Amino acid sequence: MPRTVRDVVFVDGVRTPFGKAGPKGIYHETRADDLVVKAIRELLRRNPDLDPKKIDEVAIAATTQIGDQGLTLGRTAGILAGLPQSVPGYSIDRMCAGALTAVTAVAGGVAFGAYDVALAGGVEHMGRHPMGEGVDPNPRFVSEKLVDESALFMGMTAENLHDRYPTITKLRADEYAVRSQEKAAKAYADGKIQQDLVPISVRNTNEAAGETGWGLVTTDEPMRPGTTLENLAGLKTPFRTHGRVTAGNAAGLNDGATAAIIASEDFARENNLPVKMRLVSYSFAGVEPEVMGYGPIPATEKALAQAGLSIEDIGLFEINEAFAVQVLAFLEHYGIADDDARVNQYGGAIAFGHPLASSGVRLMTQLARQFEEQPHVRYGLTTMCVGFGMGATVIWENPNFNAEGDSK
Repeated sequence: MPRTVRDVVFVDGVRTPFGKAGPKGIYHETRADDLVVKAIRELLRRNPDLDPKKIDEVAIAATTQIGDQGLTLGRTAGILAGLPQSVPGYSIDRMCAGALTAVTAVAGGVAFGAYDVALAGGVEHMGRHPMGEGVDPNPRFVSEKLVDESALFMGMTAENLHDRYPTITKLRADEYAVRSQEKAAKAYADGKIQQDLVPISVRNTNEAAGETGWGLVTTDEPMRPGTTLENLAGLKTPFRTHGRVTAGNAAGLNDGATAAIIASEDFARENNLPVKMRLVSYSFAGVEPEVMGYGPIPATEKALAQAGLSIEDIGLFEINEAFAVQVLAFLEHYGIADDDARVNQYGGAIAFGHPLASSGVRLMTQLARQFEEQPHVRYGLTTMCVGFGMGATVIWENPNFNAEGDSK
């Protein structure tokens, strides 16, 4: 019997504040799986009409699936969060696009009819588990020249992308980074970010005083408000002598988690759940690993073609800022200005941080908030580059769209 594809919606999304990785970071003594648990519990608290027994799946991503990021996180975090034991779960790894892939994976199940509602998200505790911890790349990658050796180092791939786009100078990247910090600070000042943050209790150790206490994390730690071009101009270029990529125009090493509710539109409306975005299309694409930041361009081309849309139909863009050059390459390809008002209206990963596998849902929660505020916008997209040469794009429709307004 043929099945009918069902409309899939983004019901709600939350995230922990993002922290700086390392001994001085806010989550240094917090487990990765506990961050996921907090996000899941907050989703359930905010959506009391969702019966946990009805959840059909929990898909949680992590790039470095080891230690407290291992052991099939979707299942174990679900149990730790108090979900019924009847709710299954699994883990996902698509590096930076982990949470994004968790969303698209369960969305496919919802569209097919295997699920009515599912949880999807991601976590990365880069302080406990640096990217690449415990991995053993096959020597054939280099010995047989299957990839350029620089593909194994994300900062070097960003320098390679600068080479491919010589018009994207260090100054342009720095200017973009300053705008990201300014927009993030404004979004906080306007109360746009706090609504989707889960406060996290953390243990703080003052080694000098020999004291241990507890604190409450309510804001993102990596932000650097007040950043200026002068601040960024003198930063080191660690990946290449006289290079263009610095700590100021790239996302840092971060800790954090995200989670979202994905459902069929019929289920959401029957169960009195919000419908914040409607899924239109999604696509993944591969590119040369040594220029992995190029990935969002072919992924977006595929997603637009699937949807029967053009780039002119997209009214809002949430582009992950792993590196400024990656966003600028995307904008240059499509002839969009560096400071286009449709792009990353609340700022991006350069300011908030990029805990690898968690970031995809951050893009979605920010886009959903913008949809709510801007009913004249019909379509938006979330896109990101992915380590080892991939891109990922999801196109969303605004359920609040006012047909009497512009479609942009």
